[in-house]
Amino acid sequence: MNTSDLSGSLPVELSPRHIGDGTVIDRSAAPMFPGATWYTADDVDATVTYAFPAGALQNVRYLASDLLLDGDELAVFQLALREGADGPEFRLSFGALAQCAARIRVPLEVTDLDTWLLSREGAWLKPICWGERVDLARVDQMTLSLIRNGTGPVRWCMTPFIATVAEPPRLTEPLLPHGPLLDELGQNRLRDWPGRSEHVDDVVSRLRTQLDAAPAQEWPDGFSRWGGWTPAGELPATGYFRTHHDGSRWWLVDPAGFRYWSAGIDCVGSSVQTAYDGLESALTWLPDAAGPYGDVHDTGRRMMNYLGANLIHAFGPDSWRESWATVAVGFLKQCGFTTIGNWSNIEAASAAGFPYVRPLHLTCRRTPMVYRDFPDVFAPEFADDAEEYAQALLSTRDDPALVGYFLMNEPTWGFAEESPAAGMLYTTSTCATRRALRDFLAERYGDDAGLRVAWGPDASLGRVADGQWTSALTDTARRDLEDFSTVMVRRLFDTLSAASSQVDPNHLNLGARYYTVPPDWALEGMTSFDVFSVNCYQERVTAPEFAAVSERLNCPVLIGEWHFGALDVGLPASGIGRVADQEARGQAFRVYTEDAAAQPWCVGVHYFTLYDQSALGRFDGENYNIGFVDVCHQPYQPLVDAARASHARLYQVALGEVPPYDQPPAYLPRLFL
Repeated sequence: MNTSDLSGSLPVELSPRHIGDGTVIDRSAAPMFPGATWYTADDVDATVTYAFPAGALQNVRYLASDLLLDGDELAVFQLALREGADGPEFRLSFGALAQCAARIRVPLEVTDLDTWLLSREGAWLKPICWGERVDLARVDQMTLSLIRNGTGPVRWCMTPFIATVAEPPRLTEPLLPHGPLLDELGQNRLRDWPGRSEHVDDVVSRLRTQLDAAPAQEWPDGFSRWGGWTPAGELPATGYFRTHHDGSRWWLVDPAGFRYWSAGIDCVGSSVQTAYDGLESALTWLPDAAGPYGDVHDTGRRMMNYLGANLIHAFGPDSWRESWATVAVGFLKQCGFTTIGNWSNIEAASAAGFPYVRPLHLTCRRTPMVYRDFPDVFAPEFADDAEEYAQALLSTRDDPALVGYFLMNEPTWGFAEESPAAGMLYTTSTCATRRALRDFLAERYGDDAGLRVAWGPDASLGRVADGQWTSALTDTARRDLEDFSTVMVRRLFDTLSAASSQVDPNHLNLGARYYTVPPDWALEGMTSFDVFSVNCYQERVTAPEFAAVSERLNCPVLIGEWHFGALDVGLPASGIGRVADQEARGQAFRVYTEDAAAQPWCVGVHYFTLYDQSALGRFDGENYNIGFVDVCHQPYQPLVDAARASHARLYQVALGEVPPYDQPPAYLPRLFL
C-alpha cells in the first residue's frame, strides 16, 4: 500500500515493504485465504518488514491477520513495533498450531506493557508482551520475524495486516487442511511414531496392568518412610520438614530426622487439559458433558481432559480417580521421585503420605494491582488480602507430608525489562504505593528542586504521587525506581510471609518460584523465605549464580521447574529444553539431576511435568513433549530408567561419595512458546 492509504479512514491494509534474507515468497502456491501469500523461512531471524509514516497507528486499536502454518511442528513468531531506526521497540511473541488457521488479534493498548500474557485464541498461541513501551504516534515500522522453529524451514500462509479501530471478530471455524488434529484418545493425528496407541483397548489393558503392579512399587534401598536417606544417620526430628546446614552443605530434613533431598515432579494430577474454544472442529471426539465422561469435559471453560477420559475407559466413571491415584503413586516410587511437586493433587498426596508441596494464589479482592500482577502494597487493604490469602494453609497446617508452600509462581512483573516502580509510574495514575514513592524521593532529595536535578526539569514530587506520567526517565531516575522497587518487593513478601507463618508455623516457606535469578533490586527484598525457589531451564543448574543467592540470603535453593523434550513422538514442540529423542531425554535428566545434587546449596529439583501437554495445547497453547507419560498413559521408558538410576544414587552424589553422572546428550535449539 502507499502512504496515502494510511491518511484515510480506518481500517487500512498493511502490506510488506521488505522481505528479509532467509524469507521467500512462493507466488506459485494457491493462497489458503483471499489476498494471502505463502512465505518460507529457512531459519530463525527471517523477517518481513512493514513501513508506514509515523502517526499511522495513533488511532488504531487493533492489528489483525489470518495465518496458516504448514507442516506438523510448532513455529514461534515475533511482531515488533518500533519508533524510528533506533527508538524503543515493543515485541509480541506468539506461536501457531500447524494445519489450523489462526487469527492474530493484537489489541494495541498492550504497548503500555501493563499486560504480559494475552489470552490464547484458537490456533493463535501464548501471545506475550516483551520489550519497551512505545508511543503509537511515533511508531513507523513493524516487523514479523521467525524466532523459533523445529527441524527444518517454516512455511506459512498469511494475509496482510489490517489496522482497525473496531475489534476484529474471533475466528470460530478455522480452516483445517488435513481434518481434525486430535484422535479420539487425544493423540496428534498429524504424526505417527513408535509407541502410539492404536486402539482404546490398548490403553485399557495398559492402565489395568499398571494398577495391578502399583502396590508393589518401592523407593530405592536406603530411603526412609519419607524418602530421606537412612544410611547417613538421624538429625533432630521435629515431625515436619525443615532446613539444615551440616557445615558442608544444605539439606532438608524429613519429619523423622533423616537428610532429605527433594527429587520432585510437578503436575501430578489426573488431568491434561485440551483447550478447544474455537477449535471444536479440530477434535475427532468430544463427549456429551452430561454422560459418563462429564467429569472430564468442562463446557464452561471449553476444556477437554483426554487423559481423564482414557482413565474412565479403563476404570469406569465411579472409580477412575482412586485408581489413577494408586497408579500415580506407584509410578513415582518406581521412578524414585520423593516429592509431589507444584500444581498437583495434594489430597491424593496427603492420603498416600507422600511428601508434597503446594502453591498459594494471591487474589486480592480489595487491593488493586499497580503494575501487572504487583499489588498496591502500601494500601491498607493489602494486609486484609494477605490474611485471607494465607487461610488456604489451614487445610494442611498439621500434615507432616507437606514439605512447604510456594507464595506464588513466576510473578509477571519479573518478566518486564523495567522495575515494578517504573512500570507503576507509567500505568497507574494514582495509588498508595505511588504516594509512598513520593515520600521515599522526598527523603532522598528534599524538595522538587533536588528531584529535578536528578530526574529532569519536568519532575516534581506531586507528579510522582499522582497523575499520568509521560516523561522519559533519566538513568538516575531508573536507579531510584529500582531502589524503591526493593522496598515494594520486601513489603510484598514480608507481608505474605508473615500472614502465612501466622496460619501455618509448621512448614517451610519455599519462596516465589522466580523465573530466573532475580536482579539485585528484587533479590534484596526476598529475605523472608526459608528456601529460595527458582525455575531454571538450562542444561544444568547455573551454579555460580545460585551459590551467590544462597550465600546472600543464607538459605538453600530449590529448583521449581525444568525439563527436556524431543520431537520424535506425538507433540508439536519439545519444550524449553530440547534434545534429539527419548534416549537423549534420559541422559539430559541424569546430567541435570545429579549435577544439582552435587551442589552444596541445592536441596532439590522438581521436573515439569508428569504428563505430556495436549497436542492441541493447554489454556495458553503450550503443547510440549515434557512428560514421563503420554496422554494414553504410555511411559517413556528411557526417561523412567534414567530417573530410577539417578535417584538410586542421588544421596551418595550429594554426600560426595560418588561423582555425578556426566554424559550429556547433544542439546538442540529450543522450541517453546
